[in-house]
Amino acid sequence: MKLPIRHGLFWDVDVSLLDEKKHQTYIVQQVLNLGTIEEFRLILEYYGFDEVRESLKIAGYLDPKTFSFVVDFFNIDTEEMQCYTKKRLHQPHWI
Repeated sequence: MKLPIRHGLFWDVDVSLLDEKKHQTYIVQQVLNLGTIEEFRLILEYYGFDEVRESLKIAGYLDPKTFSFVVDFFNIDTEEMQCYTKKRLHQPHWI
């Protein structure tokens, strides 16, 4: 991976195997959920606004705060978000 993003964001995979194009949705999802504002800016510059927006629509999971930010910032209808329409099987008890 060539993007200067902390490898700790991708704790569950081998970072050396990540491809920026092939794993775009996963990279965008992890940066939005766990990254800093600078890392968010980096992916916006690298992929572009529209590409990041489309990746977020098909992301598998966004935490509630990130979801709220994404819907507002990218002006996305909640029904377009896959992580909203396909809820997790085992919901945490506090939701």
